[in-house]
Amino acid sequence: MQKINACIDASSATDASVIDWAAWCAQRLGAPLELLHVIEATPGVESPADDLTGAIGLGAHETLLARLSELDAQRSVVAHQAGALLLDAARQRAESAGVTQVGTRMRQQSLAEALHALEPETRLFVLGRHPRQAGGRLPAIDHHIEAVVRSVSRPVLIATQAPFQPLERIFIAFDGSPTAHKLVAAVAQSPLLVGLPIMLVKAAGAGADNKATRSQLQVAESALKKGGAHQDVSSTVIAGQPDEVLPELLRQQKASLLVMGAYGHSRIRQFLVGSTTTALMRSSPVPVLVLR
Repeated sequence: MQKINACIDASSATDASVIDWAAWCAQRLGAPLELLHVIEATPGVESPADDLTGAIGLGAHETLLARLSELDAQRSVVAHQAGALLLDAARQRAESAGVTQVGTRMRQQSLAEALHALEPETRLFVLGRHPRQAGGRLPAIDHHIEAVVRSVSRPVLIATQAPFQPLERIFIAFDGSPTAHKLVAAVAQSPLLVGLPIMLVKAAGAGADNKATRSQLQVAESALKKGGAHQDVSSTVIAGQPDEVLPELLRQQKASLLVMGAYGHSRIRQFLVGSTTTALMRSSPVPVLVLR
């Protein structure tokens, strides 16, 4: 059976949210939960003895390298011990939330590599988004999240630091494209979201609230209601760029979750100007579920 894979990284507030969201997903889907902690090497760190052979002599150089190797081994042992404690505490939290099948796993590689390897056995990944650091910089983990969302084919739920609350209404970012209609169809068939109130939101330029737009939204509403999976479905059109106007709407409407597709623009456009997906992952005040 495919699992819910939740990634934790020792950020207490974010990890708590990730565990609680993952527990909720596991119970909704009737799937086992696996808690994953990845120990990543710090890239670009060179040994301080690398260029000192001529200055201190070959023998001293080798002695220093041996000591540095010992320190690295000690750091690795401590990191694994800390990871084991972290996973044990996370397992206890998930079990107290009512999840009966909880496993733990530790990997020593990059986050993207670890999740790519786990894709065949994963139904949904749950990761945590961290607050911005001083100067508006994003922590490294958040850059890793972007890489994961771009590379994996499984759905990814990105939790915020806010404590988990039972879902009251989910919002779907809808642009009327064929990809957006596929997204709506996926939501309509998903046992994870069945029965939850839904609002479709189309953010576009001035004058976009017209007959054609309303027709697209009506088709999407009908798809969500088909089969009785969702009864409370509504839609709205707002003027502006999605990454600029959607976050404020989500705050005003007290949304519980934003659902959107992954990277609808071409790869060249993503590289040059970024994408709506990336911008909303960073700015959404509520957790984001990214579907393909």
